[in-house]
Amino acid sequence: MFHASWTYVMAIKIRTKNGDVTVENDVIASVVGGATIANPGVVGMASRSALKDGVNQILNRESYGRGVVVSQGDKGLTIDVYIVVQHGMKLADISTSVQARVKYYLNAYLGLHVPEVNVIVQGIETED
Repeated sequence: MFHASWTYVMAIKIRTKNGDVTVENDVIASVVGGATIANPGVVGMASRSALKDGVNQILNRESYGRGVVVSQGDKGLTIDVYIVVQHGMKLADISTSVQARVKYYLNAYLGLHVPEVNVIVQGIETED
């Protein structure tokens, strides 16, 4: 999913009539994480570095940044979301729901238009 023209961002600057507003990546990750875990079938956020952080680790609210990648490209912002889903759920339906909800939350809460949200399923939680 990496393109040479992408730049990973640490903060987004929004220009308003009263001045600039800077939104840090952790704030974006928190909004994305909240939008993501609100979806039925999503067990939690996962680390994008599954091998380094442990593939089965579900991130807590303070660690959502490890499961969200924000990048800037030719089309605008792109969000990559890493998730763990519940066993028996349709991955396509969950992914579509996550994409729509993330776009809605970012627009509603931060005024950001995000044309692309990529959902990466890092794991499936099975019943033990």
